[in-house]
Amino acid sequence: MIYTALHNRWLRLLGAVFGELLSALALNLFIVPLNLYTGGAMGFCQLLRTLMAQYMGVNFGQYDVAGIFYFIVNIPILLYAWRTLGRGLVVRTLICTLTYSLFYSLIPVPTAPIIDDMLTSCLLGGIIAGVASGIILTCGCSSGGLDVVGLCLSKRGSNITVGRFSIGFNAVLYGACLFLFTPEIAIYSVIYNYFTAIVMDRLHQQNISMQAMIFTKEDEKKLSQFIIQNFGRSVTYWTGTGAYTGEGVHVLYVCLSKYEIEELRRAVHSLDPHAFVVFQSGVQVDGNFPRNLGN
Repeated sequence: MIYTALHNRWLRLLGAVFGELLSALALNLFIVPLNLYTGGAMGFCQLLRTLMAQYMGVNFGQYDVAGIFYFIVNIPILLYAWRTLGRGLVVRTLICTLTYSLFYSLIPVPTAPIIDDMLTSCLLGGIIAGVASGIILTCGCSSGGLDVVGLCLSKRGSNITVGRFSIGFNAVLYGACLFLFTPEIAIYSVIYNYFTAIVMDRLHQQNISMQAMIFTKEDEKKLSQFIIQNFGRSVTYWTGTGAYTGEGVHVLYVCLSKYEIEELRRAVHSLDPHAFVVFQSGVQVDGNFPRNLGN
């Protein structure tokens, strides 16, 4: 059932929208009531909302307009990404950004924190937001913001990676929080962001690289073409000899993300039920190895 959902684009999109709802709930119920700030473009929008309320006297009521600001900020980002990242990812990101902005703006923020202890709120909010982000990314979608900018820079050959760009931006953001507010707000905001990143990385299967070695006596070119056409990955193969039987065998080697392994497993056994496959998880890959966000 999970396999079917992950490989149906409409179910993946529905799963991503559910992830956006979870993310908005985590922020509005656990983080915003404590006047803490998430990272990235949404953190900037939260900071902008606070400055408008404090220094311009704008009353936004019980609802948080940072979600509306977030959608506006993402419009030029998505226009910039259209040519670089392709129509599919941009359209999915637009849908997710719109739903996230709506959820964040419409879910009422409690007048008093649900949990008074700031560390506990950061932990719960970070876990829920991390799970939500993991669901969104595993479904082949993105919530927009800094990730899209970082991907565009990386795609255009810049030395600035997604991670470096995000860390640099958040350092400036939390430095501003430290200057404008109390040290506790900046510190606990960083703690929340850290918890979110840890949980997200644990759940995001596309961050886990795996290598597969396939031993088959069938036509190795047919299986190689399937992998190239369906995963966009190249394959290296050679001929070996089974020591027990003395017969020739074809050995195929490919690196994939953990997200893609299950489909490869099914394809191998459908083409050759007697194939022998070895998977190794958590390998380090350098060079030309794009991390796909799904189709």
